[in-house]
Amino acid sequence: MTTTVLNADRSQRFLFDNADIRGETAHLRDSLGEVLANHQYAPGVGRLLGEFMAASVLLSTTLKCEGKMILQARSGGQIPLILAECTSDLKIRAIARGAQEATSEAFEVLLNNGQLVITIDPARGERYQGIVPLVKDSLAHSLDAYFRMSEQLHTRFWLACDGQQAAGMLLQQLPSQIQPDPQERENQWQHACMLADTIRDQELLTLPAEQSLRRLFHEEPLRLFDARKPEFHCSCSRERTFNALSAVGAEEVASLLEEQGSITMDCEFCNQQYAFYREDLVTLLAPEKPPLLLSLIHI
Repeated sequence: MTTTVLNADRSQRFLFDNADIRGETAHLRDSLGEVLANHQYAPGVGRLLGEFMAASVLLSTTLKCEGKMILQARSGGQIPLILAECTSDLKIRAIARGAQEATSEAFEVLLNNGQLVITIDPARGERYQGIVPLVKDSLAHSLDAYFRMSEQLHTRFWLACDGQQAAGMLLQQLPSQIQPDPQERENQWQHACMLADTIRDQELLTLPAEQSLRRLFHEEPLRLFDARKPEFHCSCSRERTFNALSAVGAEEVASLLEEQGSITMDCEFCNQQYAFYREDLVTLLAPEKPPLLLSLIHI
């Protein structure tokens, strides 16, 4: 079967006019390609990372403030850590750490005995973090379980990745505005999810949002909003790398300089290298000034 490749990375919001339900679609091609180009991942790892990226975009649309959403899983499987983060303006980066030996394509093998961690990191204010066990068969079902266990609004996810492109769809029930009757609200939610469950991975990956939504919800009046463009962006910088080096301590830094003449640090997300020489680290290596002693003379 020939895979249709959509032209642009995009995220698009939609609303049901007759029900308290919102949705979001995400499609990634270029940003996924940039992430995968920075690392030599096995196909199964690359596809799973693509799903994490699509999910992070969908999750970022739930942010009510400027900041970023971090989606990660830690496991005892072939991938010790996999992480994707997306800012409120849809800047994405992602990594699978320690996955060099991962060969499986099965979710339960790659992330065996794992935990799903979702972190909301606002630009101003305190971080919020939620942790739940991973569901064995998929990331989408793990995210469904997260929202169910945290007693938030009804939320469902559909995710797919073929190694070239990643895509996802989110449905979320909104607080009562259109339909006040609890039973009717539940009926509307279950009906929307039943229709969404008919989407196939190939459709999610290859059909434009307008076309897939028309097929799924052709009897439901929908309002489709303007698309936004997610893109790969790494937030690393020389200043941040210097601050990380400062945390190592002057003694260790001096020892590394003595051995190597310089210190080179790599960003694990984008492979950008930052080299520091002794003259760059003068302030870090400078001995602390002794405290000023003040004598009080009582006359």
